Amino acid sequence: MAHAERQQHGAEGQQHAHVEGQQHPIGIYLKIWALLFILSTASYLVDYFHLQGYLRWSLIIVLMLLKAGLIVAVFMHMLWERLALVYVIVVPPVLLMVLLGIGALEADYTFFTRGVFFVKGLL
Repeated sequence: MAHAERQQHGAEGQQHAHVEGQQHPIGIYLKIWALLFILSTASYLVDYFHLQGYLRWSLIIVLMLLKAGLIVAVFMHMLWERLALVYVIVVPPVLLMVLLGIGALEADYTFFTRGVFFVKGLL
């Protein structure tokens, strides 16, 4: 009899936990959607106003990263996940970007150095 009661309470507890779940108000999704729309409009305006050079690419990259961050944080529910899981997903791409940046700097230095030595040999 005690065993049957425990099974019944266990089933009620599971059903209760499943029903409650983690619910987020729809308002937060609508606000993020509106913010994504504003950021996309700003991204479009970069081209509309014919911005050029580093300003153009800086704005495009910043707006792109903001939109991607909002999508990952809210729509993929990373905002509500444990910090360890966030680190597992966020740290590897950041490290990859740092390593690519270091490689690009070294490639630029190597290209410059080769130019200096080859031009010296031709003169």
